[in-house]
This record gives sequence, C-alpha cells and structure tokens, in this order.
Amino acid sequence: MTQTGVLRDPLSADPDRLFDATVRAVVAEADGVRSFELVRADGGAMPAWTPGAHVDLVLGNGVERQYSLCGDPADLSSWRVAVLREPESRGGSSYLHDTVVAGHAVRLRGPRNEFALEEASRHLFIAGGIGITPLLTMIAELEGRGADWQLVYGGRRRASMAFRGELERYGDRATLWPEDERGLIDLAGLLGEPVEGTAVYCCGPGVLIDAVEAQCAEWPTGALRVERFRPKEGALDGPTTSFEVVLDASGLTMTVGPDESIADVLERAGVDIFTSCREGTCGTCETAVLGGEPDHRDSLLTEDERAANDVMMICCSRSKGPRLVLDL
Repeated sequence: MTQTGVLRDPLSADPDRLFDATVRAVVAEADGVRSFELVRADGGAMPAWTPGAHVDLVLGNGVERQYSLCGDPADLSSWRVAVLREPESRGGSSYLHDTVVAGHAVRLRGPRNEFALEEASRHLFIAGGIGITPLLTMIAELEGRGADWQLVYGGRRRASMAFRGELERYGDRATLWPEDERGLIDLAGLLGEPVEGTAVYCCGPGVLIDAVEAQCAEWPTGALRVERFRPKEGALDGPTTSFEVVLDASGLTMTVGPDESIADVLERAGVDIFTSCREGTCGTCETAVLGGEPDHRDSLLTEDERAANDVMMICCSRSKGPRLVLDL
C-alpha cells in the first residue's frame, strides 16, 4: 500500500529500469577475482535487495552480464559484485578486469532474485569458485539470526578463492576445500543421506551443480536450490519447429520460426519486453503463460515450476504445441 504524501524511488519499484552508476572502488579479492563497488551516479540510495539477488551490468562495450550481489543488503549506499576473469571471456569479465577502474561509468538494472533464501531448519551451502558470491549474504543473514548452517567452499587453489578473510569469522562452520590440497569436495559424505528439514543451496561450475543434483536425487523435492552461471548441458537443445504466439492483451498473433526465439519475434514487432542473458539463466524475461504448453529450455525453473506451466523464459524456451498464449 502506498502511503499518501510519500515519494518512492522509482528504481526500487521497477527492476527493469536501467540507471546510471559509477564504480567507486575495485578490489582484488583473489587470484583472478575482483570486486566492484557500485554507487548511483545521482548520489541516491541503491534499490533494496535480498540475499541471492543478482543485477545486470550494461558495460561500455555494449555487453550486458548478470552478477550476484555480495555486499550488505542493509547498506544501500552501494552495491558490490565480484567477477572472475574467465579464460574464455565473451567480453564481460575481460572488460571489467582490463578496462574498468574506480570512477568508471556503468549502467545497472535490477535487482532480481531467482535464488532466494528460504526458511528451513538447517541450511547446507556448497560453493564452487565464484559461486560463493550469492551465498555470502545468505550466510551472513542466517548467522545474524543464530540459525543452523554449514558452508563447504571449493576452489582450485586457496589463492584463487575469494572472500576467505570474510569467511574466517565463522570458524569451522565455513570449510574451505582447495582442490590442490584436498581433492574434490566429498559430496557423498555431505549428501549421501537426506537430512529432514535441510535446504541445500549450490552455486558454481556446471560440473559441480550436476554432481550435487545427482547426489540429491533421493532428497525430498524442493530440498535443493541451484543457480547456474551458464546453461545446463543440453538445456537449449531440442526441436525447432514453428509455432504461433498469441499476446492476450492485444490479441496479436505472431509466428515464431525455427531459427528465432519468442523474444526475437516480439522485439521485431515492437513489443516492449526485457531480456538479458538470452540463454535462460537470469530470469529477466520470465513471462506468464495463459494457454498452451511451453517447451522449457531454461536452466532456472524448478521441476515443480516447469510442471505448472504458468511461466516461461521467452528468450530460449519454445512450444510443445502449435500455439502459446502469453500474458503480454
């Protein structure tokens, strides 16, 4: 409910709105990892966010990427993101590491949270490399509540594992697992037996997430939550036959061809939509489905959410039938 006479910052109400920001500081957090402190260019407060949220960075080279917020949600003077320098960068991490310094201008959109911290009797966090970023704020939140949690954080080398200093304050509740010292994380030991009331959160490389998903196959439905930085192997594969999309609000009907996405067709028709990753990992383009059966090809929705068929990611998912009706 809006209070009479109270002016609300439009940025906090509209996660799809772009706004100008400035990089206030750049910090080397580990070998190959830098954090970027971001502030609004107009000096205002940053939009509010919750643990697990991510934001879109629109960079000066025209590239747009998503990064998890890993600062303090209570401090809206700035946001913090951390970026791993990818050996095979597609233009995001290399630009941030090689070009962006304090004082650099960027544009931001968000926040969005598709990886929210849910209530549970106990939380088990498994991080791989830069996947520690969304989990940092979840851990801080639970620690502040006096909740029961455990973190196992893997990396190739200790020197490549960011935020080690911040994690030291948690003592043995946060276990660092450098591969060159200890081998691979003992997932069988961590997850071999389902534990009633435990929520498992995993973020990191696809190979780690795949292994955790396999270990959690016998756990209760919904016990595991994951966030991927890249599409799941094979997620974007499948038939590419044509189908129709009907926009419920206008009644407009369009054909989606074999070599184009729903988002491509809508943009060409001048329909106002928002997309970012274009591969089904960020949730920006999530759209309500009013009719038809989506062919889900995202790497974000849970199995229950897919089975409900009431939302889809229009940047990558298609239709199992001849027609979809969307709430647009």
